[in-house]
Amino acid sequence: MYITTDRPATDTPVAGRVAGNVLALGMVSLVTDISSEMVTAVLPLYLVVGLGLNPLQFGLLDGMYAGVTAIVRLLGGHAADRWHRLKAVAGFGYGLSAVCKLGLMAAGSSVGAIGAVLAADRTGKGLRTAPRDALISLSSEPASLGRAFGVHRAMDTVGAFLGPLVAMGVLWISLGSYTSVFFASFCIAIIGVLLLGLFVRDRKPVERERVSLRETLAVLRQASVRRVCGWAALLGLVTIGDSFVYLVLQRRWDVGSVYFPLLPLGTAGVFLLLAIPFGRLADRAGRWKVFLGGHVALAVALIVLCGPTAWWLGVLALVLHGMFYAATDGVLMAAAGPLLPANIRAGGLALVQTGQAIARMASSVLFGLLWTMWDMRVALLVVVAALVAVVAVAAVVKPLEVSA
Repeated sequence: MYITTDRPATDTPVAGRVAGNVLALGMVSLVTDISSEMVTAVLPLYLVVGLGLNPLQFGLLDGMYAGVTAIVRLLGGHAADRWHRLKAVAGFGYGLSAVCKLGLMAAGSSVGAIGAVLAADRTGKGLRTAPRDALISLSSEPASLGRAFGVHRAMDTVGAFLGPLVAMGVLWISLGSYTSVFFASFCIAIIGVLLLGLFVRDRKPVERERVSLRETLAVLRQASVRRVCGWAALLGLVTIGDSFVYLVLQRRWDVGSVYFPLLPLGTAGVFLLLAIPFGRLADRAGRWKVFLGGHVALAVALIVLCGPTAWWLGVLALVLHGMFYAATDGVLMAAAGPLLPANIRAGGLALVQTGQAIARMASSVLFGLLWTMWDMRVALLVVVAALVAVVAVAAVVKPLEVSA
């Protein structure tokens, strides 16, 4: 049995309120996302336009960027459960990602070196994500998990919204120096690590029995957990990464390189506005329904990207893309959390995230291949067809014990 002690008042969930620990983790994510989104905002253009990568090469690198977290997510979640150090494992992940910003400065124009640094950065993200989400889940009442994750993701998205603006400001001040963006990103990431150490409270059990990896993997014997993992992975396989969405917008709408970092703001702004409302809706109407609805929004966004290039259609695509994230990111963790025992919450959530990460890695590579072999629109329409088919089946064969 997982019993906590020394639990501060700021970490005690109160009816109608979000726990202080969730707000503290939200501040850490806000600052960290400013740092990470500064890099994410300029990276696609830097690699494709600056270094001349073709869509397949970019797809391989983007897939690695998304998928290298797969194994370390599971290891990070298991280590946090085994040693009962959720905060420490998360902190190590945040610190590793911060240091990698300096690595990008040292990598220069070497694609191999950039790939290695991005792999290390995603390793840091993989290590921290499951322990962080476990802290949110364990600090909140089960009935309000959708709202708790919605609040956290909203705060996280404030950072995602500010990151591209800061990147554009640094590029303007430094006359287009990507190195300056990477250094500023490092400085901001360090602030996030300090906030974690000072304000986030760990969950320390009275009974400190170590959890084995076999025990963590054993949760897959539960049909509902197994189905959540399977559907999360399958849906991840039929989506495309953010970078490809922004590259399609840049190509079809002829967005200038100076304004390219602003494209993620459309997604982030909608995510920020809808994360909490969608979290509440998921608690009331059903988390699985909202989760699948988000994928429907993505399918419509991809169809819009294939159509005419009126400015308002580009805006609509970004709005739908933001709706997709608001309805899926935190909602999936809120749906999976109650299915998992408290003492292996981090490892269990990591299993869900690992399957999703592997699938998205494969998705990026496949989409890049389709784009390179055929055409941008053909690749998008293939993804839409697959996505609609999987969502239709998932709506019928929903995970057991997950509210419809």
